[in-house]
Amino acid sequence: MAHHKSTIKSIRQSKKRYTRNKFYRTRLKNSIKAAKDAINGENVEPAYAGDLLKKAVSVVNRISSKGIIPKGRAGRITSRLNLMFNKLRSKSEVSAEKGGDGAKHNS
Repeated sequence: MAHHKSTIKSIRQSKKRYTRNKFYRTRLKNSIKAAKDAINGENVEPAYAGDLLKKAVSVVNRISSKGIIPKGRAGRITSRLNLMFNKLRSKSEVSAEKGGDGAKHNS
């Protein structure tokens, strides 16, 4: 056990920071997981996935601004989520075009 007042205070502060950062990291992880599940899920509307993507990006940026994760990591997470979402959106647009054009070509 520490004997100096400054060391005791330092230990107390680090415990407080650890619990606060753990809360934010858990929130970050859950929001990213929800967005990824919505994007990669079956029969998902792009509007719903986009909504979860906006929330996840907001959480990532907020946690980055607090200094809990580095800005580079936040940018990387945001970029990868956006790439996944854009693939989903382009895939849904292509399938909608194929479904709509099929009736025109048969007549």
